[in-house]
Amino acid sequence: MLVGFRMTPDVIAISPDMPIAEALEQMRQDNVHRYPVVGKKGKLVGIVTHTDLLYASPSSATSLNVWEVTYLLNQIKVKEVMTKDVITVQEDCPIEDAARLMRDNEIGGLPVMKDDDIVGIITESDLFDVFLELLAAQEEGVRVTILAPYFKGSMAQISSAISSAGGLIHSLNAFVAEDPKDWGCVLKVADISQEDLLEAIKPHVTEILDVRKM
Repeated sequence: MLVGFRMTPDVIAISPDMPIAEALEQMRQDNVHRYPVVGKKGKLVGIVTHTDLLYASPSSATSLNVWEVTYLLNQIKVKEVMTKDVITVQEDCPIEDAARLMRDNEIGGLPVMKDDDIVGIITESDLFDVFLELLAAQEEGVRVTILAPYFKGSMAQISSAISSAGGLIHSLNAFVAEDPKDWGCVLKVADISQEDLLEAIKPHVTEILDVRKM
């Protein structure tokens, strides 16, 4: 899965000369938490977040009156508070690389580029949607977490056993087990009872960690 398939296209961008008060209001109306900042030639020049704008605003404990606060907020421009060294990804970037970039840099979103042009944005919310999709969270079925012996063909044995018992595998996601002799897996399986699923996979697993109907 690539970033281009899960990004938000037609991204809303703002000008570096927009007052921060206007940016905050637009952010509220658009129900977003960050804007790419695009210059006059349509090129990405920065990114600004809701937190950036709030930090640049006067504290609620300020002694300024409402007119003074409004005047001040209209004097500060987005370009004064935005992040100029923007971390971006290309639209053909693997989704896991984008997630790793966001985690390692402690950021909540990445502008998506096609060469030098911005074509979208991918955020934590998009990654949560991918996570739910990978685990087939919207599908009904039996969810089982297992440990299985780590050897070539182990996964094929388990999936074959489930299919032979009449089960339909909606999702299969592996994870690293504590013991290197094992591998972990979370499966979501439909068209089979919990009892029949367990009977089918037991000969091929080391341990069943959790099972539940969902």
